[in-house]
Amino acid sequence: MTQATANLIQRIGVIGGGQLAWMMGPAAQQLGLDLVVQTPGESDPAVAIAHSTILAPVADVAATNALAAQCDVITFENEFIDCAGLQTLAQRGTVFRPGLDVLTLVLDKRHQREFFSRIGLPNPRYDFLEGDESEAELAAKAAAIGFPLVMKTRRLGYDGYGTSVVRDASQLSATWNTFHQAPVLLEEFVPFKQELAVMVARSAAGDVAVYPTVETQQVDQICRRVFAPAQVAPTVAARMEAIARTLAEQLQLIGIVGIECFLTQNDQVLINEIAPRTHNSGHYSLDACATSQFEQQLRAVSDRPLGPTTLTCPQAVMVNLLGLDAPEDSHHRRLEALKALPQSTLYWYTKGIRPGRKLGHITQCLGPTEDPTAAAAAIETIWYGE
Repeated sequence: MTQATANLIQRIGVIGGGQLAWMMGPAAQQLGLDLVVQTPGESDPAVAIAHSTILAPVADVAATNALAAQCDVITFENEFIDCAGLQTLAQRGTVFRPGLDVLTLVLDKRHQREFFSRIGLPNPRYDFLEGDESEAELAAKAAAIGFPLVMKTRRLGYDGYGTSVVRDASQLSATWNTFHQAPVLLEEFVPFKQELAVMVARSAAGDVAVYPTVETQQVDQICRRVFAPAQVAPTVAARMEAIARTLAEQLQLIGIVGIECFLTQNDQVLINEIAPRTHNSGHYSLDACATSQFEQQLRAVSDRPLGPTTLTCPQAVMVNLLGLDAPEDSHHRRLEALKALPQSTLYWYTKGIRPGRKLGHITQCLGPTEDPTAAAAAIETIWYGE
């Protein structure tokens, strides 16, 4: 595969075959694109929508080399890849979008924080540990940040995995021991009033498309619900858009990135972290935006014009459907009840059911006077019995 150009990009390789790749399927068909998916399991969701599939782990460089031979460009559904190994393919002409430098950046939360600082974006106070520090060094770094603080694994953390709140100095050493003294990030605990997110796409030509700012709400450190648009002051929405545009430009992004932020009590925006791919906080766009985040990713990486990001309804709510500690037939009874909700679209990822696993989501488009919190509660009452 050589450097892709607009009239050549027809077949897109996707590393990862979960629900994010699966949701690219309708957009790929609409755009006339073929998707070739590298994923480890025959039952992975995206196998059903792929033009063809390479069954291999996402970090298998030899498999990605075979993927590259079939495709004009390669993009990503997740970032748990072997960036160093893929560099050899990039040097031989394989086109990765976004670039491997972007993926390398997000693999280590320390590097993310340092990058945000360099480009002038607002971080919480932070420091880091490499794993060989003494108890005294640990205590000094923590004291400089202040308690409570958050300790995060620097690599491979997601959905709350690898994140602990340290309430005071007495918990510090014991918490680090639970990380096996691996490299970690230390961050100030932000007593936010809202968690916000925004999706932004950028093309190779430098065009940028920013989606509306949304509010995300977590339950047990996993995103439960998303409200679009976020009910925030216009100045906050403008700041989120400015952060999104700055980040896309400074990354020289080709693709799409999700940006998660904290909104403090005095309306200061602080970046939490980023994901250089489609993101849970953007699922609402499938039903409530002129161009979904999945279509936008494909447009960006295939050199097609970016689409409009405007909302097509006054507001929308998205609720994640996690696996329950209940029999499988109980899940399906709940699904049937959700299908009866008005102005709603249900996405079921056809993954194996287990408690806590993301199995699907539902989006409900709402009128200007409807209460999105009540709408989310009605959905959750059906699914979670809450």
